[in-house]
Amino acid sequence: MLDHIGIGVTSLDECTTFYLKALQPLGVDVVMEGPHGVGLGRNKKPSLWLSEIKTQPSRMHLAFIAENRRQVDEFHVAAIAAGAKDNGPPGLRPHYHENYYAAFVIGPDGHNIEAVCHNPI
Repeated sequence: MLDHIGIGVTSLDECTTFYLKALQPLGVDVVMEGPHGVGLGRNKKPSLWLSEIKTQPSRMHLAFIAENRRQVDEFHVAAIAAGAKDNGPPGLRPHYHENYYAAFVIGPDGHNIEAVCHNPI
């Protein structure tokens, strides 16, 4: 449903570095940069725009698609190594559906960041 989303961050440099490290296992990279922010995504298409703001942003939940469960596991390790706080280790969440495999972390501005795979493997 969404083509892209933009979020305000308190430090563009810190958050760009964090998201690049955390989302690297999912194939995310910087695909655009401009005077108003940084666009992260896959295949040269920005899906997440980061722009620096002066106030603390409202906390959000951001869920990123993983192609397989290994990517979810790798996301969790990479995000923690990049400075995130664990908010739910990789595992099945059958209360959503039987194949919902996800991991959750809290990022630099307090956002709940998730990697999720809906495939059975």
